[in-house]
Amino acid sequence: MATQRLGIIMHGVTGRMGMNQHLIRSIVAIRNQGGVTLSNGDKVMPDPILIGRNAEKIEQLARAHKIERWGTDLDKALANPDDTVFFDAGTTQMRPQLLAKALRAGKHVYCEKPIATNLNEAVEIARLAQEAGEKKGLKHGAVQDKLFLPGLRKLDMLRRAGFFGRILSLRLEFGYWVFEGDLQPIQRPSWNYRAEEGGGMILDMMCHWRYVLDNLFGEVKSITCLGATHIPQRWDENGKPYQATADDAAYAIAELTGFDGEPIVAQLNMSWATRVRRDDLVTFHVDGTHGSAVAGLQECRAQSRVTTPRPVWNPDVKQTMNFFDQWQEVPDSQLYDNGFKIQWEAFIRHVVENAPYKWTLPEGAKGVQLVEAALQSWKERRWVDVPALKV
Repeated sequence: MATQRLGIIMHGVTGRMGMNQHLIRSIVAIRNQGGVTLSNGDKVMPDPILIGRNAEKIEQLARAHKIERWGTDLDKALANPDDTVFFDAGTTQMRPQLLAKALRAGKHVYCEKPIATNLNEAVEIARLAQEAGEKKGLKHGAVQDKLFLPGLRKLDMLRRAGFFGRILSLRLEFGYWVFEGDLQPIQRPSWNYRAEEGGGMILDMMCHWRYVLDNLFGEVKSITCLGATHIPQRWDENGKPYQATADDAAYAIAELTGFDGEPIVAQLNMSWATRVRRDDLVTFHVDGTHGSAVAGLQECRAQSRVTTPRPVWNPDVKQTMNFFDQWQEVPDSQLYDNGFKIQWEAFIRHVVENAPYKWTLPEGAKGVQLVEAALQSWKERRWVDVPALKV
């Protein structure tokens, strides 16, 4: 059994998501487990170099996780032929230009979402990646981590087993209260609430919902959306007040065409100005003719047609049913690894042995397409069609 090295340029990993999910829980975890196993039993060992603007932070991060290489010169890193993969988790505004530079340098590219702040740039970089794949054999991918959540994998298993019958609708509830920063410390970066810095609920989360809807339920055909900035003033990391210019909540309805051609209605509620009283920070409630299910990040509970109770509407007496107790938990049928790590392993196999991989930059562009449709709907106060995206 042989082990081969894979040099990875990791850009923008000092931020919360890049550091925690991509560096520590993915690449470092893969290194600690002995690499990625290929189909022939060989191993691939990632050898990352951390690149960022703040040399001190980069060095501290590298040393803390026993990574030998770091630096601030991205051009120099891209010029090294021994590092063949470029990963970006930096700012969304810079992402298309960085990916294009990496592709032109002959690197495979993998990145966080959204892949761009607007559809034109998203389609342009996706086409460039497709062309580089056809001419140079370069691989490309965009993060679609929610597909690997245990709760959603259980939900998808129910769907594939025919548990729901004909799916009628789904209701997504996402969010929690993000502290303003005056009384309690903020738990999300202040740039998330500045439109000029790539912030906003719709840009951040609608990309996720697009790939979840497309892969688990059906093709998105149209959307109507209302955005809101419920908290107009927040305080930044230094305790300084600022005006929030980005939306911190959105309320949408989407029309889907299911895998068997059935119409499905999806309600998408998302807010950083809501207090949680549900099973998890995000829940997906799916109703079908033969059963319903509610999935969170880890757990999934189901209620079949034959076990559905018969509640009676009577506002004059106290409700005696505990509706939460009437659902059966879908058991863990396997060990569920970190979703980011699972997709990293899949991308590494795609790069090294050309294993099948469908979470490409054109798929990432679809997320930006839904963002623009939602923003257009909000601006024009109407339904907006979402046609098939040609990349």
